[in-house]
Amino acid sequence: MLIFAGLGNPGAKYAGNRHNIGFMALDRIAEEHGFGPWKAKFQGEVTEGRLGGEKVLLLKPTTFMNLSGQSVGEAMRFYKLAPEDVTVFHDELDLAPGKVRVKTGGGHAGHNGLRSLHSHIGDSYRRVRLGIGHPGRKELVTHYVLQDFAKADRDWLDDLMRGLAEGAPELAAGRTDRFLNAVAQRTAPSRKPVPSPKPDPQPAAPSAPSEAAPKAEDTRSPLQKLVDRFR
Repeated sequence: MLIFAGLGNPGAKYAGNRHNIGFMALDRIAEEHGFGPWKAKFQGEVTEGRLGGEKVLLLKPTTFMNLSGQSVGEAMRFYKLAPEDVTVFHDELDLAPGKVRVKTGGGHAGHNGLRSLHSHIGDSYRRVRLGIGHPGRKELVTHYVLQDFAKADRDWLDDLMRGLAEGAPELAAGRTDRFLNAVAQRTAPSRKPVPSPKPDPQPAAPSAPSEAAPKAEDTRSPLQKLVDRFR
């Protein structure tokens, strides 16, 4: 059994927020892989299914972001799992929108959901960091993450969700490179080969000057030449 936990805030008010991209990822995985209906359990919403050969519990804590660790910790204890069996999907300010990175361990970088997880289960869980970009100034962060994605974000966001769902079995199997490749297949811009420029037409080689036709031999006598000169 593995736990895939998505971070976010519960309720329709927050559903489209940048901070809820972790919830969005789990919703898409559940949909694409035929998981059962969501049920209330472990201070969250859960659904079970299989990703490849692995049985996986998808968990969306309903404790609000800053208490996410309570929910994840309760589910871990119930199934007698270690932090290494947990993968957390969360928003990442330090990555450009649509970029994805996977890491295990490390600090929480001020993210309230990760801070709570650290305090309840330690730091050795795996994280799928989902880039949402940064507003530019620290004082704008709270407002930024609690705002819905813009209309202009819809295309790349949908591509990202599709990539995450398609790569989820690879992630469950521990094949991180293949997971990231599946995401990149959906999110990287297509690279059509650029046609080579046609070479400039070469100027025609100048034709060799034609040789002057040889003059006909003058067979006139000196007297005839003199007469012809004065005609």
